[in-house]
Amino acid sequence: MKLTLSRIAELIGVDASDLDPNAVTTGYSIDSRTIRPGELFFAVKGEKMDGHDFVAQALEKGAVAAVVDGEKLAGFGARQRVITVEDTLKALQLLAQGVRRLWAGPLIAVTGSAGKTTTKEAIAHVLATRFRVHKSEGNFNNHFGLPLMLLKLEPEHDLAVVELGMSHLGEITALAQIAQPNTGVVTNVAPVHLEFFSSIAEIARAKYELVESLPANGTVVLNGDDKYVSQFGRDFKGKVITYGFGPACSVRADKWEANGEGGSVFDVVIGNQRENVVLPLIGKHNVHNALAAIAVGLERSVTLAESAGAMAKLSPPDKRGQVVRIGNITVINDCYNSNPKALAAMVDALAEMPAKRRIVVAGEMLELGPQGEEMHRESGRDIAG
Repeated sequence: MKLTLSRIAELIGVDASDLDPNAVTTGYSIDSRTIRPGELFFAVKGEKMDGHDFVAQALEKGAVAAVVDGEKLAGFGARQRVITVEDTLKALQLLAQGVRRLWAGPLIAVTGSAGKTTTKEAIAHVLATRFRVHKSEGNFNNHFGLPLMLLKLEPEHDLAVVELGMSHLGEITALAQIAQPNTGVVTNVAPVHLEFFSSIAEIARAKYELVESLPANGTVVLNGDDKYVSQFGRDFKGKVITYGFGPACSVRADKWEANGEGGSVFDVVIGNQRENVVLPLIGKHNVHNALAAIAVGLERSVTLAESAGAMAKLSPPDKRGQVVRIGNITVINDCYNSNPKALAAMVDALAEMPAKRRIVVAGEMLELGPQGEEMHRESGRDIAG
């Protein structure tokens, strides 16, 4: 969203007297390598780099101004091109929160141990049949990426779909405070980030933070087949929609059949309504992702037929179950990230493919904590079996 520097200073709560009040931003960046003329540069400090070391470079490339820590102000040149704050990351988050308030449209947030990005893409795909949708790019889902995505909101957007990631308790709460979602989607709970959690139940507790962050008149869309997520709606005061294969799910898959490289075919059932869906994404796990998208679409008045039509044109996100043909060999590229649940789901998808020989190339699964070695062995046994 384009804003004047004086409006930006107001939203992040700093003095604007040294700024050119009429200067307007064309975008926002934390990377001096890719910044474009007219964008506002936030000199945030990462694990390996400090953005303050690249302020001069950003300004030389045409940044409208740079947001810097006050204690590092000396030597940054013309004051009218520098906004001083106590914490540049906090300023980025405050500005994103302010832009989200100014935009004021419905926002859907997706979290879960696996399938977040695919589900987010599927939701945006369904909603785009009727609305102008802003979606987060890739997996920009952390305390840096989420604000940058929210800052791309424009008045013409009808809806927004974002992704919330976490590796510690409290992170989803903090991200939800920035994004202020009206609808929350939780895909599943699995043994990921166990390096930072004592148990899977504690991971579930962290994912539940999204439900706690929704307004009382909000909507939560839950995987009814997941033993943890299916319980998340018990105390929620707003609307609860469940999806899955189970008979109690609000949005239910029936008559599912694998279709080789073509993905799968199933019926989606909602009450007395039934619609056939041809899903070009392989694996039964992607049916769950599609059902979540259909559930969100129905909540936003997208018909079942429209959702089914959208699903037929869905493509997998980069390196997430992409099917590639190399001569007579079919390669399933699912190398973006991995955890035991995601690996098992893709191995199941591989087993459903018609082939004389099947080979699994599995990399290391990170952040599994003390149980990591045994989880790798268990995954190996499951694959061999």
